[in-house]
Amino acid sequence: MTLRSVPAVAVLLAAVALTAGCGGDDADPSRAAPTASPASPDVAPTAAVSPSAPTPPVAPPSTGGAPPPPAAPSVVPPGPPQRRPASPPPVVLPKRPSGAPGAKQVVDAFRAAGLKVAHPLDRSVDCGPDGLGLGCSELIATDAVTVYVFPDETSAGDIAETWGGQSYRRGAVVLNYLEAKTPAADRPRYEKVLDGLR
Repeated sequence: MTLRSVPAVAVLLAAVALTAGCGGDDADPSRAAPTASPASPDVAPTAAVSPSAPTPPVAPPSTGGAPPPPAAPSVVPPGPPQRRPASPPPVVLPKRPSGAPGAKQVVDAFRAAGLKVAHPLDRSVDCGPDGLGLGCSELIATDAVTVYVFPDETSAGDIAETWGGQSYRRGAVVLNYLEAKTPAADRPRYEKVLDGLR
């Protein structure tokens, strides 16, 4: 071997080494792509992956060394159940004037005088905005007459005017006969008892 042939031999060895490292896999039958056996009908044939086929993306490695923290849950954990009030808040009615008798006091006076006041029913809640909205302080209905007590005489006078001849007013108290069964001839007796109350 001459000195001129040494570079040619080195180039040849380098080419053989590159060929063995890059493309020599095809010669090894154990590294060939598997193929489906024709004797097995349950196995679907798989396609050979060509070197030019795109590969799926790989997540970049973490730079901090620790795995990222888990994402916060999107659902808020349930807290204690919220309870609604069992009933609506009580209606706050205006107070009756200090000098005016209460509706119950008027009904008791009618009964003491021997007048009919059957089936008394406290309907004061109807004075508020959820009821008739009249703005009265107290309201008791009986079969004979309905007794309203207002927070002032002006309000009582306005309502008595509205009801015309079907009512009687003394101060802040109004007697209403619209839904009553009291004959017109008996009404002055109720009014006289109301006038006598202090």
